[in-house]
Amino acid sequence: MATIKPFKGVRPPKDLVEQIESRPYDVLNSNEARREAGNNAKSLYHIIKPEINFPEGTSEYDPKVYESAAEHFKAFQKNGWLQQDTKENYYLYAQTMNDKTQYGLVVCAAVSDYLSGVIKKHELTRKDKEEDRMKHVRICNANMEPVFFAYPDNEILNTIICKYSSQKPEYDFIAPIDGFRHQFWVIADETDIKTITQTFKTIPSLYIADGHHRSAAAALVGAEKAKNDSNSTGQEEYNFFMAVCFPASQLTILDYNRVVRDLNGMTSSQFLSKLGENFVVENMGTTIYKPQQLHEFSLYLEEHWYKLTAKAGTFDNLDPIGVLDVDISSRLILNKLLNIQDLRTDKRIDFVGGLRGLEELKRRVDSGEMKMALALYPVTMKQIMDIADNGKIMPPKATWFEPKLRSGLIVHKLD
Repeated sequence: MATIKPFKGVRPPKDLVEQIESRPYDVLNSNEARREAGNNAKSLYHIIKPEINFPEGTSEYDPKVYESAAEHFKAFQKNGWLQQDTKENYYLYAQTMNDKTQYGLVVCAAVSDYLSGVIKKHELTRKDKEEDRMKHVRICNANMEPVFFAYPDNEILNTIICKYSSQKPEYDFIAPIDGFRHQFWVIADETDIKTITQTFKTIPSLYIADGHHRSAAAALVGAEKAKNDSNSTGQEEYNFFMAVCFPASQLTILDYNRVVRDLNGMTSSQFLSKLGENFVVENMGTTIYKPQQLHEFSLYLEEHWYKLTAKAGTFDNLDPIGVLDVDISSRLILNKLLNIQDLRTDKRIDFVGGLRGLEELKRRVDSGEMKMALALYPVTMKQIMDIADNGKIMPPKATWFEPKLRSGLIVHKLD
């Protein structure tokens, strides 16, 4: 069962939140962060992308860059740009995209739950990315950005969410660039806090939706601190890390599509013929065609869109991995026909998040940069939870959650 606790959040004053808030560290590069921060000394990018505090070309992994993150975090607190709440609270965070709103409870999740598997994963992590975030957590002694969890829907929690979401929020703003709305409430009532804590104790598992590397880094640093503290009781702040927990039914998973540079020596007609061995191939013309259901794919090639429907026997409905469209397309198209064996490292393939739309696939093929594009039907939250429950790992580049959590609304200190 899940163990969570309230915490004393470190947050911006109302009038500064829009100057401080930012996109997450891992959705933009150094140059983009530098441009978005501009001359804004209060931008959280000075802490979560601290290479922008140095001349262009400075490695983000330079020790002085990590030190700069800690220095700026201290300065933000000294200047009053980030202030710690005086009591332990839970918080409610809402995101609105395309008139749909999802509500997440901001909590501290237990490191022990991550290590024991109560907090379930569906992606592999890379040690170099883990170590980068671990260095950042260690030197700041804080979780600067939350991770993104899902939990099975719960009526008791839904009632509390409805209670607070009907009140005036602490923060309410439209984020630049994507135009999504973000709202934030403080849950300070002790009865509600106790109810949330006790209700999570009845929930068997939490599921990492987005932020596998941040989760791993936060948990591993917490475990390090516990090991090095002979007086640890298990209740210290470092034994917990910050997460936003959303009801699974509210989450939006977008398609995560592929573009490929060549056809592995085949002509277009040869490639289409080979596809016919495992798919029903239908020419849909020049109008953009989006997959309508599971096991249906859209191929863009030579200015035409094709509907590909996986034939019976090409997937196993009883296998939580084998039934996934990302697995079907990887096995039967990318691996078998195009000889792309490692999606993480092969330079012949790139990935396009569904927020960009299929127009972006068409653009990249029409420009000559890529030879073909493949659009997939989105993975469902139920599929992700089934995979995690079975101890399986999803194929790479399978999920794209949107909207992303904004950073800078709240921070969790480890002491």
